[in-house]
Amino acid sequence: MQAISIQLKRLGKKKIRRIDYELPPVQDLRGLLEAIVRQEVAKFNAKREEVQLMPFLTPGDIERQSQDGKVGFGDIANRNLAEVEQSIETALLAFKDGLFIVFHNDVELRSLEDPVTLTEDSELAFLRMTFLTGTFW
Repeated sequence: MQAISIQLKRLGKKKIRRIDYELPPVQDLRGLLEAIVRQEVAKFNAKREEVQLMPFLTPGDIERQSQDGKVGFGDIANRNLAEVEQSIETALLAFKDGLFIVFHNDVELRSLEDPVTLTEDSELAFLRMTFLTGTFW
């Protein structure tokens, strides 16, 4: 497993989120996306399965959440679990459709078969594309 940090960006937004991952060795962009989706689905499903007996908010929680513009207890109404294979297919289709682009060390990866060699110093950036009009065809 390899420790890697990924930057998530949205066009027109200044905020950059960093997420740390422990990834298995990957050969190409397809393998990278599959590994990331597997971890995200595991986190998503774990949140839906955990039980909170008595949720409460500390003053620090309230301050942190107010910075995002929404303060809540984190209750989850939808307890349906995500399916790994379906989520991977959705992510690959989103990449093929151009809904997000991936940069590895400031070089855009244009194909799912583009080779990816990860090191501790690797920089990965995911940029979510935003359509400016109501339709994209």
